[in-house]
Amino acid sequence: MLKNVASITLISVALGFSVTASASVEDELQNICTIVKADDKGELRKKMSSVEKNFSLKLQDYYTGITCGGESLIRTAFLNNAVEAGSLLVKKMPKSQLNAPEQDGKTIRAWVSENNLMSSPIAEVLNSRI
Repeated sequence: MLKNVASITLISVALGFSVTASASVEDELQNICTIVKADDKGELRKKMSSVEKNFSLKLQDYYTGITCGGESLIRTAFLNNAVEAGSLLVKKMPKSQLNAPEQDGKTIRAWVSENNLMSSPIAEVLNSRI
């Protein structure tokens, strides 16, 4: 009887671990918009590090697949005056992707200019990177 209980416990622990370990990248990134809006640079850094460690993905790999209310992560940072989070995102993105058009066909810089956000500290970081 004790042998059966030990076997069942071992199987349960193994199954529980495999379910936990198989979390998807979507689950991992579920609250990234909230983190950016809250301007929580430390939590954003942890989230990006966790995704890179667990899924071997860098920001540029999943950036285009995430929208926050129809806007990209960097645009969301601009709209919410999330200077710390927005600056981190700009610094982590490759220059080529910062210059590439987003889903609406506009580059981040063109969108910033069009929305009169050039005075934002994030725009300074963006201009220094481009």
